[in-house]
Amino acid sequence: MVYRGPYKIRVEDKQMPSIEHSNDAIIRVTKAAVCGSDLHLYHGMMPDTRVGMTFGHEFVGVVHEVGASVRSLKPGDRVMVPANIYCGSCFYCARGLYSNCHNVNANATAAGALYGYSHTVGGYDGGQAEYVRVPFADVGPSVIPEWLDDEDALMMTDALATGYFGAQLGEITEGDTVVVFGAGPVGLFAAKSAWFMGAGRVIVIDHLNYRLEKARTFAHAETYNFVEIDDIVVHLKRATDYFGADVAIDAVGAEADGNVIQHVTAAKLKLQGGSPVALNWAIDSVRKGGVISVMGAYGPIYSAIKFGDAMNKGLTLRMNQAPMKRQWPRLLEHIKAGYLKPNEIVTHRFPLEDIAEAYHVFSAKLDGCIKPVIIVGDQ
Repeated sequence: MVYRGPYKIRVEDKQMPSIEHSNDAIIRVTKAAVCGSDLHLYHGMMPDTRVGMTFGHEFVGVVHEVGASVRSLKPGDRVMVPANIYCGSCFYCARGLYSNCHNVNANATAAGALYGYSHTVGGYDGGQAEYVRVPFADVGPSVIPEWLDDEDALMMTDALATGYFGAQLGEITEGDTVVVFGAGPVGLFAAKSAWFMGAGRVIVIDHLNYRLEKARTFAHAETYNFVEIDDIVVHLKRATDYFGADVAIDAVGAEADGNVIQHVTAAKLKLQGGSPVALNWAIDSVRKGGVISVMGAYGPIYSAIKFGDAMNKGLTLRMNQAPMKRQWPRLLEHIKAGYLKPNEIVTHRFPLEDIAEAYHVFSAKLDGCIKPVIIVGDQ
């Protein structure tokens, strides 16, 4: 997959990736996915998204080749690769903050690095391809357990791990009411994960009825369509005895609906920082002393956020890009126990040669698309 400009992607031949450092591995990709955050790149609204780049930070595959110093992998291993690229040894990695690694991105001081996500996060080519170079192969990829399906492993590389992390950030305690803004893949996984952490009630807010239906059947959540309600904040207050939710999870980020300024400014400045609509709803709808978890993808935000209200209500705001691999041990336990089947959110599967159609269907929200998977090569 090659980016040729906003809304223009192609399938082209590129040079085969090669070992550039002794700790690299080359992975033959078998399955990849298109993430909601990939759409910011597709729309041409992220800084320094360069023509010729290959997207994709969710992928699984088979080890094709390893560098001389790689010890944990060998050719033929079936592996899942976390979306984060990280060294495993810096100040941040030592504290499990893999998404904030200090040694993998020369272009930013705050962000770490991701596969296939513009030069603002390192400029690494991604996994929507037949082969991909994986740096720091001894600390990132993990061999997929024999009992785990490829698609379930694929969801763990970002969407599932991020949703679970979002529920963790909410510091949910037993019996809490949790409201999740956004019923895309990450929001669905956050809602499902909230139950694992003791939530007594889970509410999901979105504007697409087919996604809300999935929230009811997959995450067993109460759902509300904010388009059909005069004031979603007032509605949530009424639904919680006028206290508000204990925890609000913003799984929307830059995809917040209805901000014309966002689209006009982004088109001119290449900054899809994000409308703060969902974040402000979260601030308004939680109770005093509540917690807000933010793991929706934001860039530099240029719209007003109600920090004064958050301060006066004594709210705790917790946020970060998810450190994917840190969530894997517990997620594997939940999957093996049968509490979770991640690929139940997958709605569409496309061969790599049809990836332009996958992006179009996902971006335009056609045919009830929630999560598209890309099938690469012979299975």
